[in-house]
Amino acid sequence: MTIKRRQFLTATAGGLAAGAIAAPAVAQSAPEVKWRLTSSFPRVLDTIFGTAQQLSKYVAEATDNKFQIQTFPAGEIVPGLQALDSVQNGSIECAQTPIYFYHGKDPTLSFGTGVPFGMNARLQHSWWHFGGGAEILAPVLAKFNVVGFPMGNSGTQMGGFFRKELNGLEDLNGLKFRIGGLGGQVLSKLGVVPQQIAPGDVYPALEKGTIDAAEFVGPYDDEKLGFHKIAKYYYYPGWWEGGAMMHLVVNTEQWNKLPPNYKRIVQDACEAANNWMLAKYDAVNAPALRRLIAGGAVLKAFPVPVLEAAYKAAHDIYNDIAAGNPTFKQALDSYMGFRNETMPWWQVGELSFDTFLARMRGRAG
Repeated sequence: MTIKRRQFLTATAGGLAAGAIAAPAVAQSAPEVKWRLTSSFPRVLDTIFGTAQQLSKYVAEATDNKFQIQTFPAGEIVPGLQALDSVQNGSIECAQTPIYFYHGKDPTLSFGTGVPFGMNARLQHSWWHFGGGAEILAPVLAKFNVVGFPMGNSGTQMGGFFRKELNGLEDLNGLKFRIGGLGGQVLSKLGVVPQQIAPGDVYPALEKGTIDAAEFVGPYDDEKLGFHKIAKYYYYPGWWEGGAMMHLVVNTEQWNKLPPNYKRIVQDACEAANNWMLAKYDAVNAPALRRLIAGGAVLKAFPVPVLEAAYKAAHDIYNDIAAGNPTFKQALDSYMGFRNETMPWWQVGELSFDTFLARMRGRAG
């Protein structure tokens, strides 16, 4: 569905007849606000960083430019992995970031982005709004002086580029792999040496041999970053997240200063930006994958024993963390319960339909 840029004005900023509102009330509800947003991603990633720019446009247009959010890519004013910290301490008003980057602060944050063998983009979004996700994560984010709203999703990702082919579990032993969060912990149990590296620093690390493999997002972004030029084996799927949910995190004091209609506009703009990002990736990943393969990338599925071992390791880690972290356990029970409840319908409806169409692709009608 095409996003209408000015839909928020009628939906959230005064759809009632202007004559029914006294002029002083209108003036009070539309103050001049200027925020800065730092992203965890470089400008070259025009879909992820572009989502932050879309958010800025939506908010400005819905407020007749009275509420402006200036966007900055990673490293321009704040390093990519310090986005949450900068918002927490009030040095910047808001950030675009996947909150699982900060799982070291509290592993519960991982559920706000996506966890190994969790849910795809649609189900992740559904859990956030209708399965208790927002209510569970709000107090966790509050510990860091921020409020958070979903603002984009990558969809299912690729498993990354590897210098050497993976034939079995033994090939993971000692492998230096750019991956963070719970996915990194899972692979660590299988012998991998995980490396959490900011997006803009991955290519140099792979080129110099500091790492042996790297995952990022999907074909479109991976092509831009050029990983295929130095590591030809391209694995799928990216099981460490069925779809990475991005967040807009806002400093709590700055959020509380906004009038109610501005808060509503920001939330609606986040939802629109979320739709924009997912739709954009759906449009650009397929041709990018064809180009990568034509350019020499060798497409490979992860061996089934690797997936099965990773699945078991993931759930062992979840249970270990949950045993000592009640908030993590609450999120785990809610998240996995929602996954298990919704998956049968997904299998009957979406999966069966998509599988049939994939099989019939290219056949005459």
